[in-house]
Formats: sequence, structure tokens, C-alpha cells
Amino acid sequence: MLLLNLGLILLVRSCVAHNIPLHETVNTLAKQLMMQQLMFEERIRSEGDSGIKQCRINNGGTKPYHMPSYSSKKGAASCHDHSNHKRTLGMGEFEAVLNGVEFRTRHNDYLLRMPSRTSSEYHATEDIPFPEVPPSVLAKKTVKGQIEEMQKYFKAFHTDYTYERDYRKYFKPVLCYLEGAWTTDPDDIITEPFKSDRNWLDANSWEDLEQKIQFNAYTGRKSNLENYAFLPRKIIELVNGTIPVTAQWNYRILCHPLKEFLNPNRLRLIDDVATRMMFYNNVDQHLESRRARFQLNTKDTPWINYKLYNDKMAQHRELLDDLMEEIPGKDNYGAYHEDNVYGRKTHKLKIDYVKNVGYYHRWYQSDKKGPMGLLLRHRGFADKNIFMAKTRQPNVAPIEVEDCKGKRSKRVCRTYRQRWTYAIPLEIVYMSPLLKWNPYDIPYKGDASSPEGQTVEKGGKRNGGFTKASAYNGTHNQLYYHTPAKFFEGRVVDVDKADTYRASTGVLDMHGIVRSMTSSGIRVLLPNIPNVGIVRQRYPIMPLHSEGSPIWKELHALKDIVMDMTKYGYMMKKLPNGKKPDLHDYLYLKDFVNTRINLGYDLANDTPHFHHFYLGEDERATLRSGQPVSMITSVANNHNHLVTVRPWGRNGGGYKMFRCDGEEICWDGHSTINKLYYH
Repeated sequence: MLLLNLGLILLVRSCVAHNIPLHETVNTLAKQLMMQQLMFEERIRSEGDSGIKQCRINNGGTKPYHMPSYSSKKGAASCHDHSNHKRTLGMGEFEAVLNGVEFRTRHNDYLLRMPSRTSSEYHATEDIPFPEVPPSVLAKKTVKGQIEEMQKYFKAFHTDYTYERDYRKYFKPVLCYLEGAWTTDPDDIITEPFKSDRNWLDANSWEDLEQKIQFNAYTGRKSNLENYAFLPRKIIELVNGTIPVTAQWNYRILCHPLKEFLNPNRLRLIDDVATRMMFYNNVDQHLESRRARFQLNTKDTPWINYKLYNDKMAQHRELLDDLMEEIPGKDNYGAYHEDNVYGRKTHKLKIDYVKNVGYYHRWYQSDKKGPMGLLLRHRGFADKNIFMAKTRQPNVAPIEVEDCKGKRSKRVCRTYRQRWTYAIPLEIVYMSPLLKWNPYDIPYKGDASSPEGQTVEKGGKRNGGFTKASAYNGTHNQLYYHTPAKFFEGRVVDVDKADTYRASTGVLDMHGIVRSMTSSGIRVLLPNIPNVGIVRQRYPIMPLHSEGSPIWKELHALKDIVMDMTKYGYMMKKLPNGKKPDLHDYLYLKDFVNTRINLGYDLANDTPHFHHFYLGEDERATLRSGQPVSMITSVANNHNHLVTVRPWGRNGGGYKMFRCDGEEICWDGHSTINKLYYH
């Protein structure tokens, strides 16, 4: 950066020395600044993917892994509990990267809110509806009976046993996500990115916020309430070549209630060894900590009890794509946009359907093949994690490009002007019926700042004690104690100083009787429930920036080999006993048994050729169930194909090509599958 600034100084001196007009000097300087920002973003893109990068340091230690990284001692991305709040999910500060933009958040503590279903207004949101209380719980005539019945629903959820009590109607999965965009906010106005009961951007303007960030970086201080955020600005365009237009980066955290129930068995623990070593936890201990991260299966099927053939390269779309594509961009639900830049429309995998790019996605299909002969595309150059959505909101900064085709008199140019936003998933949250359950009929008095809400604490005279004079007089949105304390048994799991709830609190019911209550909001891990155990509500699935680094990939490969020699021992040059591994000792793994499919020779092309692909056990199981699978073939003659295969023949034992690049036959003539054998 020092060299770049020196270059700018030399550039100014050169312009002055050669009597270049002032407007041309300004234009040159502004363009150079824009290129510096682009180069900076491209460098970050090349170093990793979109994802979480770092949490605030809050402890010391003798080993590097004692220090926070993407997880702190509090939790993954510093997640913690504010379950005394009706809708708040605790999450601290973190640094993240979205599409090459590196930024640092304020303390987040976001709410269970979703984009508006009725308004396309910029940042219009609404509360996510809570799940209902099971009728069989409400039918019990005593609180004790309701507690016992509710515990049985939690046991069904915990054990995934739906036969006696179908819990799926009452435990609703929510996908929460981090969204970022370059906005057109003026310098002297600051825009709060999203609602929080506890935190806000503590500055009068963007310039004021920048000054505070600079001061804290220089002095090493912090905002006591962690209400500062580093959100960069950049010059995004020049008007008439001289007037710079700046864009302000901003972010928000929102949630989306999934359309279908997502079974928790689609999520498995990620073995973050450095995070485990922070507290020297084994895998089981780590699973019951707030620092655990989880991975979503690529398909809507269970992880098969950690069997050895689960891990494999994904061909294209995954289960996460289906979930994220339910989430709209800044135009909210009902958004519709097409992307026809460069004269080429984007499509779904079925070529006949134009893709609605107003929802977050990363895969699309072009209507014309590229140099590799493939129609399938991924947003970005090499960013696995980025999801993008188009918007028409004027608050989002636009960017334009001129596309010209033809030569001389036949040359036709068209300018495209678009606005885009970016997102990554953060966590899957399972809302439970505790959010609505109120067996003691505790009066709920709404917002804490309302006149009625203020009677709950009576100016601090009521503090949750267990006498009529000291117990809370009902509840409000920041003292949400509706669950009988007897519902749980034992201590709270993995507590942290940032937590704000109390395990047991005195609250007056509608008859003025003091009841022993506990908080009803969302927790990472619920305390022990009798005959059930510890139940997890929050499953962090946030990707990491470092996962896109070649160093991370090499170390992760080595970690898998060293930590699981039963599966990967054949990859070692020598086993710990000094012997060379024998591949036949590992062939019992199902993932080594693949069905090879050959596409018939292309005779219509000047260069006859064929392609092949492999069907693993997962794909064969899908076909046996009667469902199609889509696979990308090998490269031949400088191209490949996206092929959809369906079961065919008696008992579905054979396979038939159904689509090739969205058509009945491939564009270069392949029309059949002519070989099938095991490899």
C-alpha cells in the first residue's frame, strides 16, 4: 500500500510537470484509486473464499490454538445466549469476507426476523412466526402434566422418533444468513444495518465511525459495548470523468423460515481440531460445546452415521443451494429478476426455465456453451461459498459495463447496469414450542420500553426474586420467562459471561402467585431435560474464508489422512508400522466401487470422441429410488457435458440418458449410454 501511495504522488508530480489539465489529473487519480481497490479485493478473493475470518481475542495461552480464530472461547463466530430475550440470538463481533470485501461487524445479537412478505421496500422486515404448542400439551389439565408431555416432544425431536409424537410441526428450522452490499448512503448519514435489542452502530455518520475505527486501531482500544464496525468505502464510478461517486459497504443478519422441515441428521460435526485443542476436548465434548460447527449434507439425506464413504466431490448443486435459493435479496419475497448481461440469459439446470436471480444463488446455466463445452456456471471465479442476488433498490450502488459486438459499421454496443448483493449462510436454528408455551399464564406486557412493559421491573424495584414484592410483575420482550424451571434439570451447558439469562427467576402469574421460571428464548444448547438429555437448537454452518486457501486444503487433506487412517491409510507412503499400505485392504469402502457410464461415440463431429462419468453409491441409491441424477462428464475434445440419468428397464436396474445440457441429446451428437461396468 505504501508503494501504491508513492505511485500516486509520482503520478501527480508527473501531471503537474507536463501541464496536464486539472480534470484529467483528477480523472487519472480517481481511476488509479479504483484500480487499487479492485486489486485489493482481487487479492483477497485469490487468498480464500467468502466466509468468517476472525473473532475478537479475549484470552491468552501458550499455544497458537489457544487463541481465537473463527471460533472464540465463547463459541463459533462468538455465538452465545440471550434466551431471556424473546427473539434475540447472541452473536459477538467477527471479521468476515464477502466477495473479496473484508470487514468487521459490530456486536451482532440479531433478531429472528425475515424479509417482508408484503413489501418490496428497502430493508422492510417482519417477525418470523413462532411454532405452535402441540395440542396434546395444552390438553393436559395440570402444569406437571404439560411439562411431562412437552418433554416427550423434545425427546422425539432429539431422537428423531416421529411415530408416537410427530415433532416436525412444532420444531421449525430457520436459516440465518449474513448479507452484504455496496450502498449509496451519503457520508453524513449512518444507516443501522439491522435491528437488535442490544446493539447499534455508535456513530453520528459514516465519517464519524471511520474516525473511531482509526482511533481504536491506533490506540488498541475498543467500544465498551462493541458497537463499532469496520465497513469500508470505495469510489465505484466517475461522473463525466471527474466527479467520484462513493459506495459504502454495509451488512445485515437476517433469517428465513425454511419451506420444508430440515432434519438435523442432515448436519454433521466439523472436526475443527485447533478449536477442540483450545479446551482439549474430544469429539463428543466438542459436540456439546458452543464452538462446534456443522456441515450440511450435499443431498437431502442423512449423514450415514459417519460411515466412511460419505465424503466425496460434489458435481454441482447441493442441498444448501436449494435452501439458499428460498431467500430473496434486497427486493424481499416476490422478487423477480433475469440476468441477460452480454446478451446471454441465465437459466436453471433445465434450460427451458429462466432463472430468477432475485434470490440468492451460486449456480446457473448459460444458454450457450463456453470454451469447455459446458453450460453450467458458478458465480465468481473461485469462491465456493458466495451466493448472489440481483436487486433494483436504488440504495444499492450500481455498476455498469459496455458490451460491443460486430465490427466497423456492424458494430453494436449495449450498456448493462446492474445492482447485486452477496450472502453466506450462518446457522440453522430450530425454533421450539417453548417460544409460545406459557403454562402458568404469565402476563406478557410487550416491549420493555412501553408503559406497560416498564411495570415488569417497576423501575428496578422488582428483580426476579421469589417474594411477591421482588418477583417480576409479568414479562416483556427482554425478560421472557415463560418456561417452568422444573422443565430442565441440572446446570446450564457451556455458560459464558456474555449470557444474560438466569437459570431460575421469580415471576408473578396472572393471579399474583410467584412462579419459579426460566427463559423461553433461543439457546445454543438447552440445559439437561429429564429423560431426554442436552438438546441443541443452534447449528452454526458458517463457511470460513481460509477454506479457499491452498494451504488450508493441503493441511486439511493431511489432517484427514493422519486422523483417520482406517479410511485414508492407503494414501500414506508408509504406515506407522513401516509397511507400505495395500490398496486391497481398503476396497471394502463403498466409495471405491463406482459404476462407470460411457456416452456413445459422437460421429457427427469432425473429431469422434466419447465421455464418461462415475456413479457412486449415493447416486445409485438415488436411481434405485426412482429419482434422476445429474452428473458432469469427463473432458474430451476440449469440452464436457451435464448429463441427467434416469433408471430404466426391468426393476430400474439399467440407466438411460434423459437430458444432456438441457436437451434430449448432446449438442455434438451423443445420444446414448453404451457401456456400463464397475470400477
